[in-house]
Amino acid sequence: PGDSYGVLPRPCHALVLLNPQSGSGRALDDFQAVVQPMLAEADIATTVFVTERPHHAHEKVRDEDLSQWDTLVVMSGDGLLFEVVNGLMERPDWKEAMKKPLCILPGGSGNALAASINYYAGYDHVAKKKLLTNCTFILCKGLYTQMDLVSLSTASGKRFFSFLGFGWGFISDVDIDSEKYRWLGSARFTLGTLQCLAKLRVYQGRLSYLPIATEQGSSPASRDPHAPVTNGHILQPAGTEGPGSLPPDSLLVPLGQPVPAHWTVVPEEEFVLVYAIYQSHLGTNLLMAPAARLHDGCIHLFYMKAGISRVTLLKLFLAMSRGTHLDLNCPHLCYVPVRAFRLEPRVAAGIMTVDGEALACEPVQG
Repeated sequence: PGDSYGVLPRPCHALVLLNPQSGSGRALDDFQAVVQPMLAEADIATTVFVTERPHHAHEKVRDEDLSQWDTLVVMSGDGLLFEVVNGLMERPDWKEAMKKPLCILPGGSGNALAASINYYAGYDHVAKKKLLTNCTFILCKGLYTQMDLVSLSTASGKRFFSFLGFGWGFISDVDIDSEKYRWLGSARFTLGTLQCLAKLRVYQGRLSYLPIATEQGSSPASRDPHAPVTNGHILQPAGTEGPGSLPPDSLLVPLGQPVPAHWTVVPEEEFVLVYAIYQSHLGTNLLMAPAARLHDGCIHLFYMKAGISRVTLLKLFLAMSRGTHLDLNCPHLCYVPVRAFRLEPRVAAGIMTVDGEALACEPVQG
């Protein structure tokens, strides 16, 4: 409700970017067996680009003339879509390039965005080939709408555009430490969770955020629901910045300066995890933010304070498979919808991730 939709043309030409190594390594087989027959029925012709190395898709969409395709389809995990989004944002014509409809087909281990879109579409919770079939069916229907991106900046001067989430601590540890079990598919996260529980770590840092309710006294519903959003704010109309310049981070001050006075600073400085998510699902079987939508202009910020027991932490993750973790009213788990956040680790310890990809541990804001 309230979202506007575009429709892909028929016949339709799609560039499919496929990582054959993602997940358990079945993406190419599944594409040929499940996806291609459905697309042929829907009059969608495909050009398949099989990636051969990291950043291959990033370079392809950054440098390619995209006018020959009506949509870009990513058949992989969330990491390849992160490459594609940031490759598009590096183009001089990024404003036009980002209007090209993107589609995610689950071919990885986590498949968080695919699971989120399946959830937004009102389908029952499914995984593996059933999830792939549902997402392919959505592509065949040809409807597309807008999705929020969050602009993330680091102390070392890097800038990323993120569609899923930023993490530090337990969840990121599980994500990266379990990479060596990639051949297990989504079961790698179960094994990784048990291993990280056994050596539960605490991370020290300062977390600050801009709550939705206090942003210049406005409510999230007060903005134009169809305006493109990055970092929880409306982009400047085309032509108000220099040609090709990226959108400004209007809610943020430089990382070297204190956060503005109307921000909230979390009094605790010892955390088991911090996770800022903008979609509903953290993985196929983890419904972390049931209230999230593709284009709600909201960052759903979760943080877990030190002192939680391993048993309680495990109960929370089991409840997250049903999206009922907040119903447990755990005093260590805090959730707040925000427009922007800043995290300043006291020391460079622990793994940070953006859309499931590892980052060096340093101050970051978005």
